Amino acid sequence: MSAVLVRNLIFQANDLGKQSDLLLIFNGQAVPGVSNPVVWRVSPFGDVGVYQVKSTFSTQQFSFTKPKVSSGTIVGALASVNVNGRQQTTLTRDGGAFEFSAPVEASEMKAINDTGDKVDFTFGFKATGALLSTPLLYYSDIENKSSISLQFSPRLRAYVTSDYTEGKILRGEIQVPLLWEMDLTKLSETTTWNLKWDATTERYAITEA
Repeated sequence: MSAVLVRNLIFQANDLGKQSDLLLIFNGQAVPGVSNPVVWRVSPFGDVGVYQVKSTFSTQQFSFTKPKVSSGTIVGALASVNVNGRQQTTLTRDGGAFEFSAPVEASEMKAINDTGDKVDFTFGFKATGALLSTPLLYYSDIENKSSISLQFSPRLRAYVTSDYTEGKILRGEIQVPLLWEMDLTKLSETTTWNLKWDATTERYAITEA
């Protein structure tokens, strides 16, 4: 297994000048017929005063989940399993209950559908001490006996928008300008970033503190 990647991202603002919601999402473009990104974080920043939020991403524990979805938002899990590196697992269904098999070594990280029907999956990571994983990618309508496989690249994007909530499945392009994009493997373990609003140009900016 490769070395664990941990990235602590601190976003802050001081007298921003405009009420704003900072949205963070990995690999922020939907791939039709393949996968859809899931909104990771939405953090409110007030127009006056000091605001600071910290978000931590870690590759210590990945997971596949059979999600519970309501109105296009992931709200829970019907089954989940932890996977590490090159492991695969199989989802089955006995009556109304879904269950993942114990992961086994494989050539790549993979989830197989053996439920007898189409299903959806999510791929995500699990924070230390968390009961449920944080979904990052959503896969819909996976046929019986089919599978999903991936090598996840932690490329994070930031936008300012109030149109989404955490856990929302992104079906198309976010309709505001991309504000910031970063390959997390290129960063130090902990970095701090300033969010600013220019009232003259009516533009946001994120710069490293």
